[in-house]
Amino acid sequence: MSTTSAIAIYIIIWWLVLFMILPFGARSKIDSADVTEGHDAGAPARPMMWKKVLATTVVSLVVFGIFYFAYTGGYIDLQPD
Repeated sequence: MSTTSAIAIYIIIWWLVLFMILPFGARSKIDSADVTEGHDAGAPARPMMWKKVLATTVVSLVVFGIFYFAYTGGYIDLQPD
């Protein structure tokens, strides 16, 4: 696997994991009774994006590591038939 392919696969895994992690701990403003005029009531009260980005990076590294070792071990073949 080339470096470019590894980076591309990692980025795809990272985005997929980000969208899986985003809902965790999310409370809307309407749930926290912090709705002010001009703000969407369904918007997150405290998005905690830095924590979610860090968690996404850690989980993505683990998933990519599993993928990489499966690829180098011959369990996954990325070449078309």
